[in-house]
Amino acid sequence: MDLRKRIQDAKPRLIYSNPLQSAEDTAGFVLEGSGKLCFEQGRMRMEPVLPPSEGQRANYVLWCDQIFPADMLVTWTFRPLSEKGLAMLFFAAEGKMGEDVLDARLRPRTGEYEQYYDGDFNTYHVSYFRRNLKEERALHTCNLRKSAGFHLVKQGADPIPNAADIHSPLDLALLKRGAEIAFFINDLEVFHFHDDGVTYGDVLKGGRIGFRQMSPLIAEYSNLQVYALGESLASDEGDEVQYDD
Repeated sequence: MDLRKRIQDAKPRLIYSNPLQSAEDTAGFVLEGSGKLCFEQGRMRMEPVLPPSEGQRANYVLWCDQIFPADMLVTWTFRPLSEKGLAMLFFAAEGKMGEDVLDARLRPRTGEYEQYYDGDFNTYHVSYFRRNLKEERALHTCNLRKSAGFHLVKQGADPIPNAADIHSPLDLALLKRGAEIAFFINDLEVFHFHDDGVTYGDVLKGGRIGFRQMSPLIAEYSNLQVYALGESLASDEGDEVQYDD
């Protein structure tokens, strides 16, 4: 049974829906770093304030205003409007002692990447538009990392074309169910990963999601939806799902 069918069998239940069409839709979101939002086209546009020459100071993270369960399907649309830069989604982000990642007891963050992969919280993060370095532009991949730490746990080929060739938003989907993580672009499975809960620490559970961009990328987002997943994603025969890693 394919993964999409298993998702349907898990009885996804919509628990959050945000069109990201206006400033009111992001009133409770938290921006860390020097970025700005606008909604001129009826979609949330994220763009930098500082140029890439400022290094990590030019990058930023936008946290959603909700905490989500461990087993979920996140869908959203994405359209890059410029070619260089990077787009990333943090998910299952939670303090190392179970705190909300936005808890004031955690150290302040201002967009520099080290604060996120080597800070006082745990998270998974998928970078799905990696066009900053020459080697990233020469070979497009999507990377899944697990933090704290800078652990690259899975890669997949990135099917997103150059920004100039994208004429409509792309449909992105991130599945997290138990120890399984899968990522899709326009219904194409880019990768799936089984976290053994040992190599890089315990399997992460619920927490916040956040969008990260690296300068000079300008990109649009819309139609953010999160579904809670119910029953197991095991196959009809009752066997555990098989993985290729």
